Amino acid sequence: MNEKYQKLLEIVKRELKGASPAHDISHVMRVYDLCLLLAKYEKNVDLDVLKTAALLHDIARVKESQNIDHAVLGAEMSEKILRELGYPEEKIRHIKHCIIAHRFRGAVKPRTIEAKILSDADKLDVLGAIGIARSYILAGEYGQKIYVDTPIDKYIKENLVGGKHDGRIKDLSKHAPNIEFETKFKHIPKKLYTRKAKEIAKERLKFMRQFFERLKKEIKGEL
Repeated sequence: MNEKYQKLLEIVKRELKGASPAHDISHVMRVYDLCLLLAKYEKNVDLDVLKTAALLHDIARVKESQNIDHAVLGAEMSEKILRELGYPEEKIRHIKHCIIAHRFRGAVKPRTIEAKILSDADKLDVLGAIGIARSYILAGEYGQKIYVDTPIDKYIKENLVGGKHDGRIKDLSKHAPNIEFETKFKHIPKKLYTRKAKEIAKERLKFMRQFFERLKKEIKGEL
């Protein structure tokens, strides 16, 4: 990582001080590495745009609230940072788009290959073993149960905005990792753009499904 990216990394580390372990600098670096992996399988990728966007994509995560979307605020914060670092305006525009379009439950869809790769990499980091680990970090933070045996249709209607599986969660304390699997994780492959990301997601999702099926059996005393 050259000096320019090291400077960005230090800025991001400062902004993420006190962040949840589910969204700290280690998450940023996993997404960064996944972006580089996915880029190898795509053509005409601007690696400078991609690397920069990957490092900055969650810079506003600590500042997020019910009224603040970290992707939107992150794009605004990044514009100022990049201008101070001498990035050309055209690149700043592309990087901002990548950041604002990376969210699973966001309204803006990625249009460029760099934005699609970042979106895919961010989604992959909620799947597989790391996805399970992150889910239980968040469950502990929000006082959630290990497992909630609520009919999914009923849960979606009552606790997700708009009664849709990708709606924002109304009450996080009623959520649980297995509910997140049913309402978000298993739908992620349909949201991916790159072939390699879809391959990785398939394998990671298989592992998660097996985990939650076994967890249910253990909770019910069947194993």
